[in-house]
Amino acid sequence: MARRTSSLRFQPSGGERKAPIPTGKKQRLDIQRLANDGRGIAFVDGRTWFVEGALPGESIEARVLGARSQVVEARTERVLAASALRREEPCIHARVCGGCTLQHLPDDDQLALKQRSLAELLSRQAGIEPAQWADPLSGPAFGYRRRARLAVRWDQKANRLAVGFRASASQDIVSIQECHVLVRPLQTLLPALLAVLHGLSRPQAIGHVELFSGTAEAVMVRHTAPLADIDLKAFQAFADAQGVQLWLQGEGEPQPTAMGAALGYRLPAWDLELAWRPGDFIQVNAPVNEAMVAQALDWLKPQPGERVLDLFCGLGNFALPLARVGAEVVGVEGVADMVERARTNAAHNGLEHAHFYQADLSKPLLEARWAKGGFPAVLLDPPRDGAFEVVKQIETLGAARVVYVSCNPSTLARDAAELIRQGYRLARAGVLDMFPQTAHVEAMALFERPR
Repeated sequence: MARRTSSLRFQPSGGERKAPIPTGKKQRLDIQRLANDGRGIAFVDGRTWFVEGALPGESIEARVLGARSQVVEARTERVLAASALRREEPCIHARVCGGCTLQHLPDDDQLALKQRSLAELLSRQAGIEPAQWADPLSGPAFGYRRRARLAVRWDQKANRLAVGFRASASQDIVSIQECHVLVRPLQTLLPALLAVLHGLSRPQAIGHVELFSGTAEAVMVRHTAPLADIDLKAFQAFADAQGVQLWLQGEGEPQPTAMGAALGYRLPAWDLELAWRPGDFIQVNAPVNEAMVAQALDWLKPQPGERVLDLFCGLGNFALPLARVGAEVVGVEGVADMVERARTNAAHNGLEHAHFYQADLSKPLLEARWAKGGFPAVLLDPPRDGAFEVVKQIETLGAARVVYVSCNPSTLARDAAELIRQGYRLARAGVLDMFPQTAHVEAMALFERPR
């Protein structure tokens, strides 16, 4: 047997290995096009660069955020030759804050990007296109966000408190003085709240702060250690002066400091008011949420007395309007507290034809008592990981119409392929612009099954 020679050098099968690109390196780039997440794409030396804050046709100087294999992630540092599309960002924090990544792109172009992203995912992952594209549902481009979480971090070395939002592609906190996407009542609260936070005697005790706006405004302070009396008094004085509710959360559930404090939001088109608590999921964009509910009802077209199944129903955002127009609604949710909230909301609004159940929606549906008899219409509003286990069972429910509301087009495409396999057709689809100034895409799709 021949001896192995240790001096032999083998070239990797992919060719000569490229030198790694260090984080922080600056690189001049010519941007070719936009990725679906709104980042500019450039190509240099066989590597693909994804660049935040860049537009097609621009020459820019970018700073490397990270690199792996043939992919480099970067952020625009300087625009050397700007696109005609580029606009000045309204917010002074836009280029560093991770909350808004598309403020440099006009609103109509943002919508077109989201529409294209949805179409490409449906085509590439499921091989389908809707028979009809619906117009995008949109609302105000700014001043739309009715809830937000402010990160709070005490820097021991710098002896300084940072309050704001996470930086893009980083755990760093961008300290803010303003936020243009918050609804006006929350924008008004921000300066006084920041003053209180920066004046705390023990800021190390604060984990984060959440802001809410609905039937009332509220501030919730999440603390990881007991608050000093002087700090608690400062928060309460702020709440009293601003006319807002103060909620505190330590180890247990959030609790208001005033007896009887309650939060809610209205759906005026159906004369509904829904109660909720900090920690519950609600849509952050009230105008688009109302338009979304209206479109879902229009697409489902429930008849008086018709049985409609609302899966992942939450506190009744779709179920209660469905009941208001006369449907016999069964709402199913995995979180017990949300089921109780939905039942309370139904009773508060005088709706006797909405019934709510807790269930593990990864289990067979037909074994549940509430599923007996089937449903002509089904609505799903699942979390980001989709509803594949549920979708596999839709056919057994006898549904002729299925409306799928999605916060992740990728899992929508995956689940759509399964519905097509069961004999449904994609009749309509469209974008819901729930988060303007970001690349986040939400969508609604209508599936029909021929009788």
